[in-house]
Amino acid sequence: MVTRCTTGLLVSLLALAAIAASGTDLAMAAHARAPRMKLAQAHSLGTNTCAARRRARPAHLTDRRRHRIAKRARNCRERIATVSSVPHQPLYWGASIGTQLTGGQAPWDMSAVTKFEGLADKSLSLLNFFVPFANCGEPNCSFYKFPTTPLENIRQHGAIPMLSWSSQSIPSSTNEPDFQLSDVISGRYDAYIREFAEAARAWQHPFFLRFDWEMNGNWFPWSEGVNGNQPGEFVAAWRHVHDIFSSVGATNVTWVWCPNVDPSGDLQKVESLYPGNEYVDWTGLDGYNWGPRKGGWKTFNQLYQSTYHQITDSLAPSKPMLIGEMGSTEQGGSKANWINEAMTSISTEYPAIRGLLWYDCVDEGMDWPIESSPGSAESFARAIKSPEFQGNSYANLAPTTIAPPS
Repeated sequence: MVTRCTTGLLVSLLALAAIAASGTDLAMAAHARAPRMKLAQAHSLGTNTCAARRRARPAHLTDRRRHRIAKRARNCRERIATVSSVPHQPLYWGASIGTQLTGGQAPWDMSAVTKFEGLADKSLSLLNFFVPFANCGEPNCSFYKFPTTPLENIRQHGAIPMLSWSSQSIPSSTNEPDFQLSDVISGRYDAYIREFAEAARAWQHPFFLRFDWEMNGNWFPWSEGVNGNQPGEFVAAWRHVHDIFSSVGATNVTWVWCPNVDPSGDLQKVESLYPGNEYVDWTGLDGYNWGPRKGGWKTFNQLYQSTYHQITDSLAPSKPMLIGEMGSTEQGGSKANWINEAMTSISTEYPAIRGLLWYDCVDEGMDWPIESSPGSAESFARAIKSPEFQGNSYANLAPTTIAPPS
């Protein structure tokens, strides 16, 4: 198990644990990767059906049949024209940015953001970073304060922060008996959570809070079925933390509930893990194309389509969605084509998705960053150039729930 977006920094983090306990804004998060997933079938597009009907026209027809077929063909053409003419909805976009670009990690090192934006040829509107509850790599655990300085760095850049905050300690493990969901539910960490929430309110600017993400997997200590966690405890823990933030008036927090994609139905059912509409502002999804390392090459649609529809069709149809983490390897196919297909699909086939974050970190030896090849970086920049992907014009948002871009 390795840390997420923390390559080269864990040693420094451990050394600075005591400083963090006194209030210095430093944090990292441990993040293990998802298990092997099987291939899922993508649905055919309606336009293909129209094209097939045109090709299948018989040679000898009565006038009446010709009229009917001509009418169907016109309907197909009109439907295709309607789909292609619908303006794409605006989307926030950004990344989690690791140390590989400058030796420092965003948002502590904002020059890494500048370097990434140079590759993408556009200013981002979202930036994610990771913070756990505590660092227990020393004899005594040190709890991380609310990261005001990194959040302010992002806001002053004109982007919206997303803080991925996890109820765990680092170094991360699925066996953390002091950080079970029952500990959160029982109130063991209420004083810490309340202090964190009060500092969030005092900052007075909006941010996305992605709490205990990918909870439907089995690779994090906050997932049910590992670390002594029992069924039903994830929802109870989420609601408990949310209620503390509500009690102190932290209305500038936008809550993001973000499971992992599950194209084969191997993970825990998301329905049992949803805290309820009153406890969630945005839904989310994480998903990676691991190529031959885990189950073979998978397109964006093969990864995302089924879980997206589970959430948007029935579980939380009224909620906007963002992609908390996405990425692809170069191994086993064309990453440049994968990026192009993913961005096109998001814009045209996933109307609930109103934001996305690329995972631009070297992690577990995987080549996730867009700069893994010139072709991949060019494909990403070409896709993001489209006007629906918003730039960094969000420094002065009101301290309320973040709305989709308009």
